[in-house]
Amino acid sequence: MTARIYQIQKNALQSGKALTHKWVLEYAPAEAKKPDPLTGWAGSGDTKQQLRLSFPSQEAAVAYARKQGVPYTVIATPPKTLKLQAYADNFR
Repeated sequence: MTARIYQIQKNALQSGKALTHKWVLEYAPAEAKKPDPLTGWAGSGDTKQQLRLSFPSQEAAVAYARKQGVPYTVIATPPKTLKLQAYADNFR
């Protein structure tokens, strides 16, 4: 069972940057979800999928994964790009 370590991204619909400094460790799914025959809801017997740990830094998340003996992959944060344009550009 492998884990993914990544930094929380800002939602496109939000202007604030709360919680974007935190790093998250999530386990990769061990089995595929299947529909429940009675209710039709999707689910699986993999309880590690429900676990989501947050850390103050990437180093803390990596240290936790190493201490627990969990193989991990660090997903790099994409660079932030700003598209600067003037209101007058809408009329050109």
